[in-house]
Amino acid sequence: MPSLLISINSEPLPIPETDGYDVLPQFPKQSPLPFRRTIRRQELRQIIPLSETTIYEMERRGEFPRRFNLTPRCVVWDLAEVEAWIEDRKQAPRKNISGPDVRLRKTRPVRSSSD
Repeated sequence: MPSLLISINSEPLPIPETDGYDVLPQFPKQSPLPFRRTIRRQELRQIIPLSETTIYEMERRGEFPRRFNLTPRCVVWDLAEVEAWIEDRKQAPRKNISGPDVRLRKTRPVRSSSD
């Protein structure tokens, strides 16, 4: 079966992800311009299931990637930084995670008589 990819001099083009393919000028390995994807608040909420307050507090403490303004009314996060943060969290060792000490509550929830 003839090759579907034909170069100008009628020789078939190399297969993608081979050495011959990587040296072709029309298929650069890396983009000449650095492209960084940013995400807005709505996309961040879909990726990170934390409240806005929690994210804000973590940003202030330096525990979460910082947001930045593209315009005075458009706030974004760098997607690569957020993904790196997720990977760091996945790799972090789990410490003794226990629930809250209910004995420290000032009040106790009261069940209604219908329960």
